[in-house]
Order: sequence, then structure tokens, then C-alpha cells
Amino acid sequence: MFGTSDKLVLGLGILVVLAAVAVGTGLLAVRHLPAAIAVTGGFGLVGALAALSRPDASWQDALPSLVGALVSAGVLYLLVTAGKRTRPAGAPPGGAGAVARIAQGPAELMGRAVFVRTEGAHQGGFGGHPELDRTIAEEARAMLDAGRTGVLEIGADGRLCGEPLKVLVESSVPPPRMIVFGAIDFASALVRIGKFLGYRVTVCDARPVFATKTRFPEADEIVVDWPHRYLETTVVDGRTVLCVLTHDAKFDVPLLELALKLPVAYVGAMGSRRTHEDRNERLRAVGVTELELARLRSPIGLDLGARSPEETALSIAAEIVANRRGGTGAALTGAHIPIHPDIAHTMLDRIGSVA
Repeated sequence: MFGTSDKLVLGLGILVVLAAVAVGTGLLAVRHLPAAIAVTGGFGLVGALAALSRPDASWQDALPSLVGALVSAGVLYLLVTAGKRTRPAGAPPGGAGAVARIAQGPAELMGRAVFVRTEGAHQGGFGGHPELDRTIAEEARAMLDAGRTGVLEIGADGRLCGEPLKVLVESSVPPPRMIVFGAIDFASALVRIGKFLGYRVTVCDARPVFATKTRFPEADEIVVDWPHRYLETTVVDGRTVLCVLTHDAKFDVPLLELALKLPVAYVGAMGSRRTHEDRNERLRAVGVTELELARLRSPIGLDLGARSPEETALSIAAEIVANRRGGTGAALTGAHIPIHPDIAHTMLDRIGSVA
């Protein structure tokens, strides 16, 4: 028979092997991995040690505790689907897409999935209520547009109430875009902080002498074109941020007239308060509505007392993050508000993000 120390080593080995196989074969969908492994692994190992400490114990006695270590926490989902990967059969490869899979619900629905893209019909199905596929596809597409991964709770009949199903939505998207219009000195600092935040950064300016790779080596793309003309032809989505630094009405007005009609995450424009008021009047004159103007962040950035290009870029980035995460921009010192707001009770409850 094994000694207790030998059994513990064996138990640890089994746990590692099970985890490696599950992750390596794509059967284990994990969110918040370090915390989940610490919690579930700790409980599992305690249970395994207790089982192995009995004089007549064998390694089979510890197996349930070790397997439970992988699946007991609410942030871990073990989806065994006969060796299939997360993409349903027939789903096209490449590009942005999201897989929505039943993680908790009736046995006949477990593991079934639909695949959605930002546009077009979904693929696959759950085989349940006719409205279930449509509702989950719409919710998954909304999460895909935001570049987020998380869990939805939806009724088995497709309504947002009733007997809940837990649906794991996993989005696969390229990095979000930041488009900086105006190749000025402030733009160089904004490009650097945009890259730091994980954006794919484009600099656009109609003046070829300013829009050069030498001046913006960190940018992913340099475009020499009129800003509004480029925005008409490029691809944007619900995660795209547009930063207008041109500070010139002949560029700003046609660009913002278009930008404020697009379903992007953020539109900000640089300028003094006098410039802001003059620009707003020009935009109203070309037909921009008050509702559209309300989307414009101008003067761009939060009030940090910024002076240098780097400080200004930081204030712009702070506003972008606050807008994206629902922050107020207020100091936390003395504020009686959560540091990390709890959004677990909203329909778009997230347990992770790629944005």
C-alpha cells in the first residue's frame, strides 16, 4: 500500500493531469483563472488529503475531490461535448465571432451551441423553444459587438424570465480600434497610451508632411486622407474610439457630422471652450441633432490640469476608460461609492472581457 505522502503526491499528479487534459483539449472554459484555481484547487486538495489519510484508502477515494476541484467554483465551467471544440460544426473560420453554449440547464440542451457574427444569420441551434435560438443569438451578438465574454441567464422559452438557463458566451474579436485624427504633437502621446491600453491605433491626417511613420512609429497604421473621407470607408464597431485633434473647422465639422451618427464607443474632440461652442453651432447648421451632439466629448478628456502632450493624452485615456467601464471620473478619496461596481444583477453580467 502507498504511504500517506505517496498518496498526496499521486493526488497532486492526478489533479495536474486532469487540468492539463481539460484545458489542452478545449473542454475547460475558464474565467478568472488564478482565483478560481486557488479556491477550487484548495478545497479539492483538502478533500483528497482527507480521503487519502485513511489507512485503507486507495487513489480512487481521492478522485471525486480532485475532479470537484476543477468544477466546483461558480466561475469555472466544464463543458464536455464529445471532443468538439467551441466552434460549432459549419461555423466559418476567422474573423470576429461568438459561441453561445448552454452551460447549465436541461440535459437535452447541455453543450449545444450557436455561432454568431456581428452581422448575418446565426449558425447552429439549441433544439428547444423556437424563440430560444433567436434571443440568445441577439444577446450574444450584443456581447460580441462590445467584445465581451460572460454568462447570460435566459428562460428556456427564450424570455428573460422563467426557468433559467445559464449560457456561456465566448467572444473572439480583434483588438478594439482607436482612430486619432490630426497628426499633431499631442497625437504622438495619445498613440503611445492607446497602444498601452490594447488598442489598434490609426493616425489619419490630410497633410502628408505630418502623417509619417517617422513621427508616429508606435502607430499600427498611418493614413493620409481627409478625415471624414477615411471614416466613410473604414470599418468601425461598438468598441471603436474616435479622437479628433485636428482643431480646424474644415476638418472637424464634416468629420464629426459623420462620426456622431456612427455606433462607436466614444467620440471626443480637442479645443477650447470657445472652439467647442463655435464647433457646435457649425454642427447644428449642417443638421446634427441635439441628441447626436450630446454624444460628443468636448473639450476632450477629464480635468486633470494637464499641460504637456503626455498629461493631455492621460486625461483623454482616463475619459475613454471611464466611459467604457461606467466610471464617474471622480476621486475615490472620501467617495462613498464602490471601487469596482457590482453589475452581477444586470442582464449583461460579465465575468471577463477582451476589450
